[in-house]
Amino acid sequence: MTTDWHTLNSEPGLQTLYVKAVTRRKITGSALPDLGYHCWVNVDPKRLEAYRKVCGFADNGLLPPTYPHILAFALQMQLLTAKAFPFPLLGLIHLSNRIRILRPMGGVHRVRVSVKVQNLKPHAKGATFDLVTTLDDQLGVLWEAESQMLCRGVKLEGEPVEEAFASTLSLTEVAHWKAPADIGRRYAKVSGDYNPIHLSAISAKLFGFPSAIAHGLWNKARTLAALTDHLPTANVEIAVQFRKPVRLPSEVTLMSSAAGSSGDFQLMGAGELEHMVGQWRPVA
Repeated sequence: MTTDWHTLNSEPGLQTLYVKAVTRRKITGSALPDLGYHCWVNVDPKRLEAYRKVCGFADNGLLPPTYPHILAFALQMQLLTAKAFPFPLLGLIHLSNRIRILRPMGGVHRVRVSVKVQNLKPHAKGATFDLVTTLDDQLGVLWEAESQMLCRGVKLEGEPVEEAFASTLSLTEVAHWKAPADIGRRYAKVSGDYNPIHLSAISAKLFGFPSAIAHGLWNKARTLAALTDHLPTANVEIAVQFRKPVRLPSEVTLMSSAAGSSGDFQLMGAGELEHMVGQWRPVA
């Protein structure tokens, strides 16, 4: 599929996009559009500082490995609320996330963000697709990611195929932290992601959740902050699968293999509840 790229002169406004998201609640098709967006985005030092604080990253002079998601969020919203996109944004479920850091992300002040969707596949509960995001600087591709999203209720031909991570390395406890009741609202302030399922028990119940749950990308960011000394700063791919949501408030334990060029990790809750599994590997 050839992507029909559109270049925006500035980041789209989130308020208008949220209105579009709230008013579109029906599935309108079963094929992804060949639509993509480019936009140059500046790194706001104050927003970056607030993100580090919420996610637990120290200021080491590099962009946190998950921060490009924040730079891309408005453009992703623009794509997922476009008239040509067939699935309602509210109700999409984030199943997995894979990022690749190709070069050290130091001294980054302005980047070109690109977003598109691809890889529509049948799933036991509907259909999945990949939301693909790329960051370029003046030297070329700096960072790229795929977020696998599930839309329930979509019917596609074919047999579902699901990838499962299996750790082969010995894991030990490396960190333990509390996910406080307000972390969904605090993360929303720095990310722009005000999905109601993360904000309060009342708003989460409107979408079938008994309590608010932590953002999946906050779980990943908080985990990578705790694993800073384990991970390479570049030429690394970090992939996670989101298993059971982290209900707020709660406590979690991070298990990880030893530091090195490759490794595995798990984010666990009470009673051996597996919230997230992941791995890091050199970029192929």
